[in-house]
Amino acid sequence: MIVIPMAGRSQRFFDAGYDRAKFMLELDGESVFAHAVGGFAAQFSTHPFLFITANDASAEAFVRAECARMGVGDFEVVRLAAPTAGQAETVEAGLKAAGVCGDPALTIFNIDTFRPGFEFPGAWFDGLDGWLEVFRGAGANWSYVRPAPGEAPLALETAEKKPISDLCCTGLYHFARASDFAWALERERAAPQAKELYVAPIYNHLIGRGARIGYSLIGREEVIFCGTPAEYEGLIGRT
Repeated sequence: MIVIPMAGRSQRFFDAGYDRAKFMLELDGESVFAHAVGGFAAQFSTHPFLFITANDASAEAFVRAECARMGVGDFEVVRLAAPTAGQAETVEAGLKAAGVCGDPALTIFNIDTFRPGFEFPGAWFDGLDGWLEVFRGAGANWSYVRPAPGEAPLALETAEKKPISDLCCTGLYHFARASDFAWALERERAAPQAKELYVAPIYNHLIGRGARIGYSLIGREEVIFCGTPAEYEGLIGRT
């Protein structure tokens, strides 16, 4: 299951004078939503999608219309009744609201990031308990992975907005089992590592109990960020 949490307030965009949520903005003939979700076109017929919005009927209608137009085969849209304490809690609430059954794999991705032509990494990653997608970069505004010793791309530690390495997360997080995500989030909630309940830090609880968490390294040019007004405006005419 591919889960797209998009229940944020887009406050920076409203503060900059925009009159709608960032995923509804037009960017070179398509919505920001279409650019972000369109990167998963290869998975439209093979994976169910879950979109988690704020309690806004117009947002839900927009997402349903865009999914139908784009040909997303199996999707669900849920609206949250109240704000959450962060992205990880948004995912948790969305899964509960959707009544997700069983223990599916979860792939979580940001609505304000584009990954044109996304494909899941090779078969080696199928044997892991989870993985994060990363690129080499710097700065204090990313999630990070500290690599474990050795040649295998395994994570020793994860962090939010703490540069513990040069492996910056693209915003794509995979858990082999939804139950692992839920278990780790409960432990993170009891002893949070950041001001919000972000997804990246909860991997530390899984690593601590011996789970094999990997990282999939891509080139910086393979990911496009559209999370701030400046990033959005810089993409106009370039996508």
